This record gives sequence, C-alpha cells and structure tokens, in this order.
Amino acid sequence: MPRPQQNIIQLTINGLEVRAVEGSMLVDAARLGDVEIPYFCYQPKLGKPVGACRMCLVEIEGIPKLQTSCSTPVKDGMVVHTETDRVRHAQHAMVEFLLVNHPLDCPVCDKGGECPLQDISFGWGLGRSRFIEPKRHFVKPLELSPLVAIDRERCILCYRCVRFSQEISEDYQLVFAQRGADTFVATSDGHPYVAPFSGNIVELCPVGALTSLPYRFRARPWDVEGAGGICTLCPAQCNVDFTVRDERVLRVLARDNHEVDDGWLCDKGRFGYQAIHADERITRPLVRDGGSLREVSWERALQTAASLASHSGRVGALAGGKATNEEGFLLQRLMRSALRSADMDSRAGGLVEVGIARALAAPELQAAVSDLEFAHAVLVVGCEPLDDAPILDLRIRKGVRRHGVKLAVATARPSALDRNAALTVRYVPGEEAAVLAALDAALADAEVRPAPGTGPTDQSIVALADLLRSGEDVVIVWGERVDAAALPHLLSIARRLGLPGRPGAGLLEIPAGANGRGLREAGMLPNARPGYLSPPQPGAGRAAADIARAAAGGEVTALYLFEIDPMRELPDRQLWSEALHRSSLVVAHASVLTEGLREHANVVFPAESYAEKEGTVVHPDGRLQRLRSAIAHPDQVRAGWWVLAELGRRIGLDTGVLTSGMAFAQLVDSVPFYRGLTLGQIGGRGARWPEREAAQELAVDGPEPATPAPAVERAGLEMADGALRLGKYRPIWASPEVELSPALHYTIARQLLELSPEDARRLELASGQGVVVSQDGTRLNATAHIRTGVPAGTAFLAEGIAEDSANALTDATIAVTKAHGENRRPAASGSGA
Repeated sequence: MPRPQQNIIQLTINGLEVRAVEGSMLVDAARLGDVEIPYFCYQPKLGKPVGACRMCLVEIEGIPKLQTSCSTPVKDGMVVHTETDRVRHAQHAMVEFLLVNHPLDCPVCDKGGECPLQDISFGWGLGRSRFIEPKRHFVKPLELSPLVAIDRERCILCYRCVRFSQEISEDYQLVFAQRGADTFVATSDGHPYVAPFSGNIVELCPVGALTSLPYRFRARPWDVEGAGGICTLCPAQCNVDFTVRDERVLRVLARDNHEVDDGWLCDKGRFGYQAIHADERITRPLVRDGGSLREVSWERALQTAASLASHSGRVGALAGGKATNEEGFLLQRLMRSALRSADMDSRAGGLVEVGIARALAAPELQAAVSDLEFAHAVLVVGCEPLDDAPILDLRIRKGVRRHGVKLAVATARPSALDRNAALTVRYVPGEEAAVLAALDAALADAEVRPAPGTGPTDQSIVALADLLRSGEDVVIVWGERVDAAALPHLLSIARRLGLPGRPGAGLLEIPAGANGRGLREAGMLPNARPGYLSPPQPGAGRAAADIARAAAGGEVTALYLFEIDPMRELPDRQLWSEALHRSSLVVAHASVLTEGLREHANVVFPAESYAEKEGTVVHPDGRLQRLRSAIAHPDQVRAGWWVLAELGRRIGLDTGVLTSGMAFAQLVDSVPFYRGLTLGQIGGRGARWPEREAAQELAVDGPEPATPAPAVERAGLEMADGALRLGKYRPIWASPEVELSPALHYTIARQLLELSPEDARRLELASGQGVVVSQDGTRLNATAHIRTGVPAGTAFLAEGIAEDSANALTDATIAVTKAHGENRRPAASGSGA
C-alpha cells in the first residue's frame, strides 16, 4: 500500500495550541507541545497500542471518562487536559497499584538510574504507599534465555516483551502465564527463549524485570558514557549506541534510525561486542619467524610488508566486508599505483561486467529500506534475509503484517519468510538465471519455459509474474551470491515492471559483506575504478577465483588480505589453501587468527574493531554512514588507513593522507556520484547518495533488452544413486565474533545437513543423527536435520563456519552416509520445521 498521506491538524493541550499529524496518537502529539504524558506500555515500534498500563490517562473535552492517550488518535479541534485533579488522581492511583508488588530494590537493580518506573514514581506518584501487606515473591533471577535474566517480582505486566515476540519477531515464544497477581512472563513451552532477536526485550522492558546477563551488575548509568556507532557485523549496518566504561564496551543498545534498522538489533549485533575485548584478539603486529607468527615492532612489520614492492605486477588483494570505504579506496590505490596490479576483489559472488554493475547501481533503481514496508509487492530472490541481513527480515514482516504487502519468495532453500509469503517458488540451487529468465519471459507475455531440471513449474512462474504485476510499487530483494548470469534478467525484469524512477520501488541488494557495496564503489574491483569507472586497460585484472588459481599456479606471488580469510569466507577452500601455500608473501589485517592466516600469513597487522574505527561505510540502499571511535585502540593497534598510507609511502606512493577525513576527501573527489558530500552531511543519520543531485554522474550505458532472453538450457544433472544436489547457505551465527563472544557460544554454528523427509526416509536417517558428507575424496561431518520444505533430492550445508564448512565442496552433488556408530534405524516418519 502507498505511504499514508500526512494531514496536519490543530488541537489544544493544556491551553496550548499544538499542530500534529492527523491520526497520530495523542501521547506523541503532546510532545510537540512540550507536554509530557507518562506511560509504560506504549511503544510505537510495537505497532497498534494496547493501553495495558493505564498510566497515560488524560481528560478530553466532550468525553466523560478519562482516555488512554497512547491509543487515542488526535483530531482537529480536540481539547485535552493532562493536569486536572481527575488526571492526577488517576496517575497517583496507577503508580500506587504498580508499586503494590514491585520490590523497592533500586540500589541493586541494573535499571536503576535509567528506569522509567523510577522517573514516573518521582514525577507522577503520590510519594507514599498505603500498602503494608507482604509483597509477592518469586524465585529470582531466572534465565529466561542464555542472554536474558528475568526477575518476575519487578514485572509490571506492560506486555511489551510478549508483543515483541508475537508481533515483531513472530517467534511466538513469550506468553503471560497464570492469572491475576500470579501472572508472569514465560515461554509457551517452558524452554529457554532462544531466538535471533531475543535481546530486544531487555531494551524494551520499562523496569528491571528483564536484564542482560552479560551486562548484569557491570556498571551504573553514572559510571558510563554513550557513543554512537555503526554495527558492521552484517550488511544491515544497524545504528548502535555503545555503553563505554574505562575504554571498554560493556553494552550495545539500538540507536533508532527508521530508515535503517527501525530501532531493532539482532543478538549478534547486540552481544557480539564481547569479541572486541577477547583474549584471542591480535593487538600487536605479527611476523612469521622460524615457522610461527611472533610479535614484533611496527617498524619490522612494515619493513617486511614493504617487500611487496619486489612482487610488483604479481600481487593479488582481497578486502573483507568490515573494511571501510577509506580503507578500500587506499588499498585499491596502493595496488594500482604502487604495485602495478589490478588483481583485486571485494565480491564473494564472482565477477560482474562493469556495465551491469553500473546499471544495478543506477540511482533510479535504488529502493530504500523503508520501501519494504509500503510496497505493493516484495520479491525475495536468491537470499535469506534472516541470515544475510536480519533486520531486513523484520522489516519485510512488518510490511506484510501492518500494510498488506504481497510477499513472494523465490529461493532454493526454504526461507524463514515462507509462512508470510503469498507465493513461494523453489528451484534447484544455483539456477537463479534460469528462473529469472523464465520470469522475464512471463512478464513479457512470451512463452514460459523454465529450463528442465531447474525446479519451478511454468504455472508457478506465471503466478509470480501476475503477483508482481498486481501492484505498482515493487521491491526486489536479491543477494550478492546470485549467479552473475542472472543479473541481466534481473535488470530486464525491473524495466518490464517499470521500476526505474518510480518512488517506493526498485532493487535492494544484500551484499555478502557488511560494506560490500561501499568497497565496490570505492574501486575494490578488478574491472572498475572508483565510481564504477572503466579502467585504462579493460580485462587486466583478476577476480577472487582467478586470483586463487593464479596464485596456486605461481602467476601471483604475493597476497594482501584486508580483514578476510579466503579459506573461510570464499568458495573452494582447497584452492585457496594451495594459493596461500604457494604465495611467497601473504600480508593480512586481522583482529583474530583464523586457520588460514595462522598457517599461511607472513605479516599480520592488528585490525581495528568497529567500535574503534573512523571512516564511512555504505548501506545496501546507498546510504553512506559514519563510523566514529567509541573507545581507544588497545595496546599497539593502529588505524587501517594509517597502515595502508604508511606502507604506500615505504613502497614509493605518497598518498597525502594524514587523517581518515583526508582519505574520505580523496574518495569523494574520485567517485563522481559522491561529489560535494561531506562528513557533516552524513552526520549521525547518514546520507543516501542516490537522492543527491550528484547521483546523475553515474553513467549507465547498459542496453535495454527489447525481448526476453531465452531460458538457460542445461543438460540434466546426472546423479548417482543416493546422491543429493548440494545447496549452500551462510547462517547468521557464522562469524568469528560469535565464536569469541562468551554470551553467544550457545549459538555457534555447527554443520547441519538439511534434507527433506522423503530423502531422510530413503537414506534411513533421523534428525540429530551424525552423517558423513563426501565429494571427490573430501569428507565433512554433519548432523542430519530433517526440514519440511526442502525439495526432495536436494540438501543444504552451511558455509563460513569454523569447522566442516561447505566451501570445501565444489561440485553440484554430494553423497551422504551415516557416521560410524550411527546405524540405528530411525522412526518411519520424521519431519522438521
């Protein structure tokens, strides 16, 4: 549905004339007149108010009874009183009722000093209690989840946490148990509250009933200070507020930005901060000496890394998603200008022709995150928002639930959004090009012929086309790992739907890395300079996969790895292992030693955490956001941009960069569509470059297809008896930060083999049973997980995990056998969610 029109009306509150948006809640309109109305249960992010706490009662002329201002929409000419005797008496009574059973333990409560109940008791309470009977008591605290403790005595039954579980994350785990004075928050099945967004209930709780176990008893509000920042643990780039004490991050809170995160955080972003201060973190330069990495001075580390100059023309570089725009810009400049090499990449999804890349980045095709709420239809193709950018999952659910967005999901693997979708389309892993070609044909009213063996039927493709044509504003969410051959079809579909230039519609890519989009725009590509400009010698550079082959073959003799371990992050683990082994010099920036770096790196520079960096990143919707230092660098850690600038100086390149701001200025001058942008304009909320006048500097020369491209014809995949087609995915928890954060250890991703109930019966497997997955001599250990919705004949394995990662497998099929000692016969029927 389109965004609602905002009509301004006028009302009177306590004799003051206030202008507000018609239909907004009275409690919000009162703030515009500098009138504060107390409340506990109201939270606009949770949707329709419930009026549970009755604290916000006001008097409205013409209505005999007091009304809850949190659930009363404002109307033109309304006259409201918030300070009459009737209102004060009601407020005093509500505070007294709430304190009947609430323990007066503010001195030992984590919420003390930042507690709405404290503030309201002082501001609107009577100051005394007539209640002398014993208060209710519960066993406390209980671990509601591995991350959240609950003190049931403090709960005021505001309903916020339960509403979040049922209406926002839609995990439906939290409920109110018992009745009356015995009511308390519990999980519906009595099991711990384990969900990707469970930490949000701590921040929602207006009292100290729900507290963070990692932060419990760590600090008081007057001992700490807040510092705004950006979470770069995934492409969602949520705005956060670091709680800092003595140069240590003790807590991460959401910093509301409606255009980015809607005020929510996933648990990885909320609790992954513990990795910043982990004992395993690298805080001094390391150089390989005598076969092992040893701590050395910065002078020796830089001197050793400067020997890259002797490999000029034979150096390959990779940048990980945690790198800032400035770091990516300086790295590509170091490679092109000093080391005479264009062998560099920041993509995990393979090389994309520069004309296609420009067309996909065209400003008239860029959808904003908030468009997901108000589009007529949203198509999710080739990605899983819950794993790839969790906050986008919540945004899509919000659009479906509140605004009637028609959701279509076209993925190989069953999605968490399937039950919200009006239509789901399953296809064989890796066949996005064939599916999008068929959809392109359907939208052109041509004959629809999905390639044989790709999965979907022509009826499902036609139904998908009809759904997308049923509304004007369509947003297509797609993942970077989609086959590059599918991208011309994606552009053709966007044009056929009339998305270019239409407000509220367009494409929204989820990169593989947090700052994947920014690094590409900064020029960390083999076939494009900053701003997607064509290089002087087209075709001179190699992409990641070609760099690996060249290094394994001896053509590339040195590698520069900026906050990435290709053995963990990129496809073909064995090839990258060989490439790193054959390289005579491997220089890396890292905050922790992963397997590939521990075995093969010659120089390791300590990398900054996202709480220490100064720089900018680019959100998937084109919004530049600013990283600011919240804490000082520990020990000998130095800024990544400084290391690159100093290394360039030693190699013979004077970058002229002395500060992060100077690097940003050079970046802005080099990227045409950034021109005129300043750090001040970015500020604390970010600035979308597609909405600026300079966006027209992005020249798009891609051809407009007049006829649909034919579906990709492929020979049927020959499968041995018992073999399964292989699909891969990256779980939300597949991250070194998760492994280094004690609070998140229970979430560490282990290898699961997701397969259909039909294949499980055929292979005589049960959920939880150990299996061995093999392919061309490579064997992985996994646990069988039977999941309804997985297409028969297909299985899925996780990538990016520390052990038994699926990136070791390179072929399209796998063989599955029971692990040794797992020969018990499973039950005849079995299925998983």
